[in-house]
Amino acid sequence: MVLLTLSVSVIGMHSRKLVFFVSIYILAIGEGGHKPCVQTFAADQFDETSPKERMAKNSFFNWWYLGLITGVVSAFVVVIYLQDNVGWTVGFGLLAVAIAMSFGIFLIGTKKYKKQGPLESPFTMVAQVLVAAVRKRHVDEMRNGKGVYYGNKILHGDLILEAQTRELARTKYFRFLDKAMIIDEKDASSNNRNPWRLCSLNQVEEIKLVLGLIPIWLTCLYFNLAPAQMSTFFTKQGSTMIRSLGPHHFTIPPASLQCFSCFVVIVFIPIYDRFLVPLLRKFTGKPTGITMLQRIGIGLFLSALTMLVAALVESKRVGVGSDYNLLDNPKAILPIRVWWLLPQYILIGFVDAFSIVGLQHLCYDQMPEAMRSLGAAFYISNAGVANFISSALISIVEAASKKKWLGNNLNRSHLDYYYFMLAGIGFLNLVVYVVVAKRYVYKKVEEFDERKEEDMRDFNGRTNHLDEENALG
Repeated sequence: MVLLTLSVSVIGMHSRKLVFFVSIYILAIGEGGHKPCVQTFAADQFDETSPKERMAKNSFFNWWYLGLITGVVSAFVVVIYLQDNVGWTVGFGLLAVAIAMSFGIFLIGTKKYKKQGPLESPFTMVAQVLVAAVRKRHVDEMRNGKGVYYGNKILHGDLILEAQTRELARTKYFRFLDKAMIIDEKDASSNNRNPWRLCSLNQVEEIKLVLGLIPIWLTCLYFNLAPAQMSTFFTKQGSTMIRSLGPHHFTIPPASLQCFSCFVVIVFIPIYDRFLVPLLRKFTGKPTGITMLQRIGIGLFLSALTMLVAALVESKRVGVGSDYNLLDNPKAILPIRVWWLLPQYILIGFVDAFSIVGLQHLCYDQMPEAMRSLGAAFYISNAGVANFISSALISIVEAASKKKWLGNNLNRSHLDYYYFMLAGIGFLNLVVYVVVAKRYVYKKVEEFDERKEEDMRDFNGRTNHLDEENALG
């Protein structure tokens, strides 16, 4: 932000463009570095062994998103006003000061933060499980297996040796990956465990968690398509409508209409967290009121409904233009108030409050502990990919309709057809999501606290052998 401030003030005209683009790229790198980590780091500060803190953590994602949206509204209202009426130097300078102050406040708590040391690369762990499963694809657990490798314990029959206090429960989906944790003759006779041949149950189940989220992630791409329309076509629609307000005829900037969605989030999230969740909890018995998947599903339904409402409003707008013979003038202000767009902006606010927060919570909660930063990146990438899909979809529609649906003259185009198409895709996607969500298995944890000493003697040699391996790393 300092470089951006300098690029519009001190830097000469001949170098200004270069400094500006360098600043943008540095900003993008910084965003990519801290965005997936900062939310995860904040959520990790809660103690999951404390019922009180665990309950507070369920509300964390609501208030986190509320804070983000409050920042967005501040940028729309304050920063854009300063840039338009005072100067770009003041606007960028204010942002630079705000970021510096935030960084300073963050550093104050350095000594009190709960920190986790660097763990094994998640990509290496994924590769190890896949390679081990392929290498043992012909191994049968019941016929020639010697047990299941638990890291520092073995499961043999119904007996668990050297059990830890908490482990991920063994699941029955993606069973082909289970081969990676079966101890065969070669593993049992080896002096050292080969991590590319034998993986622990925890490793295998962690990879299953990641794979299980992929279908959910794919179906969630849809709810990010509606905000993509908000910053393009919704804004263009608003520019053709009456936007004057009050006796002094204050004109609302078309891009500022997006603030209505933000205001919905700011108002609704506290109501949802403080009133709706406790009420729903009485009926469902769930700490979050409804499950994360149910919350996402509500958002997906509202997202499809948003596009349906947008299509009907666009039909109304074009109808008014036709009544007044203004369709051939693309710059004409049609005699219809911009408030007709309000329902679709309000619905997008509810979409964000349900789906985006729900997906954030799901990607954090259901990811393995070593991959929670990756879970945040998982969520962030969804919005980015959805924007690319939106651009590709527009290009396909333009080519297929020969620009009749999305032409330069919005009044003569068929934007309503495009919205109806998106609504249809949305409701079909909702059906697919329901099927996927019903098959989804939430993360399960098992606790082991007992062992039979007499049975352990039978496998003492093997247990000691694996203990020595783990001690050596």
